[in-house]
Amino acid sequence: MVAEPGSRDGVGGGSEPELTPVQRFGEAIADRVERWMPSPFLFAIILTYVAAGAAFLTEGSSPTEIALAWYDGFWNLLQFAMQMVIILVTGFVVAYHPRVRAGIVRLVQIPRNGRQAVVLVGVGSMVVGWISWGLGLIFGAILAREMGKMARSRGIAVHYPLLAVGGYLGMSLTWGWGLSSSAGLLQATDGNVFMQQGIVDRVIPATEWVFHPYPLTLTVLAILYGSLMLYLLAPPEENCRGIERYVGDLDGDAARSKSAAGNDESAATIASTAPPVDAPGLLTPADRIDNSRILGGILAVTGVLLFGRAFVTQGLGALNLNVFNFGFLMIGMILYASPARYQQEFNDAVRGSAGVILQFPFYAGIIGIMVGTGLVDTMTEALLSIATADTFAVTAWLTGGVLNVFVPSAGGEWAIVGGPMMLAGAELGIPHGQTIAAYAVGDAHTNLFNPFWAIPLLAITGLRARDMFGYGITMMILLAPFVAIALYFLPY
Repeated sequence: MVAEPGSRDGVGGGSEPELTPVQRFGEAIADRVERWMPSPFLFAIILTYVAAGAAFLTEGSSPTEIALAWYDGFWNLLQFAMQMVIILVTGFVVAYHPRVRAGIVRLVQIPRNGRQAVVLVGVGSMVVGWISWGLGLIFGAILAREMGKMARSRGIAVHYPLLAVGGYLGMSLTWGWGLSSSAGLLQATDGNVFMQQGIVDRVIPATEWVFHPYPLTLTVLAILYGSLMLYLLAPPEENCRGIERYVGDLDGDAARSKSAAGNDESAATIASTAPPVDAPGLLTPADRIDNSRILGGILAVTGVLLFGRAFVTQGLGALNLNVFNFGFLMIGMILYASPARYQQEFNDAVRGSAGVILQFPFYAGIIGIMVGTGLVDTMTEALLSIATADTFAVTAWLTGGVLNVFVPSAGGEWAIVGGPMMLAGAELGIPHGQTIAAYAVGDAHTNLFNPFWAIPLLAITGLRARDMFGYGITMMILLAPFVAIALYFLPY
């Protein structure tokens, strides 16, 4: 429901508050998106028809050819989808650890007004997203929710949908330049598909796409600029909609917060599935084994030591997708120690990721249409054909952004366009690390348009996609000039 003008906070108002141009721009887009944006799953279905229509019109493919290409591609991302879900789930588990949540609760006490609150959530999401997109996504969602609750309890006017956008910025801006960059991690894996195809003759280590002045400088500048845009977008107090507008039962405990992320069990049900380890008289021998901190701890410590050994022996170049996932699996086990409790946290996290798991095959089907009909080659060649040595980074960003609208999977996209993009870049003298960084921000940037990766965040915050994506799309537009200028002028 869209509030009447002058009453966006749900309280009737007389005259309209004075808005800056940026605030008017944000509210105009937000009102329209709130009326028209479909749910994330329907968004994927609509994009399937759009891709099919484009293949029919531009490639001359018949409906039968398009349908067969869709079917053939449906399961092509299974291995990569599993790796992405593990990143998301391990991030979820770490972010929901009581100590991490306690730190978040302390963090939300810092702001003194709504604008400070929005900026803090954005900075927290972008910094943690650089470490892990999965952790950053869930951390940002919890931070946004807790900030909304804090603002309500202290009488601070803050626009809750904009808080959610701030919590989503790690996934929409900085993660592609960070430790969990899908394109970077794939290229850092020995024997990757492009090495097998002879497109590259070596692994591209993390020292070229994350631990390098180019992506590090881009990350710092992006955090500063993104924070400024959040500050300018924050509506005046009269137009703020608080968390109470979207979420009921705000006085619930942590277990209820977790249920908002897709867990329908009550705290009592959760407790009944795993007897407490601090009540030894209630435990059977099997329960003692399931909850053994010794058995879980020894394995976890061993895993963390092996994770550390990889970097000691191979340096920063040891980072790849499997090493990253292994490290976060072991860190989570150390945090929870008890195998039974760790498994329960995983169960809860997978429920919160259900929407992503459901939609991955449908986006793989879109990839099938684009690859099987030649549509992706037409799109990529058209974009790269206009690139020069000076404009290549900007062109790579645009290519990644356009493809991400149809296929919001950085690794899936990179498997399609990474080879042609690196070959085109090499011909122009562009280092592979710069190509990866430029493409990565394109993939991240249009996450502010496609709600696929926001599914866990929406569940945790209690929002619908259309509640927050008006401001998400506004942020995408406001970020575009910064990204274009930074990529054009910043040397590698």
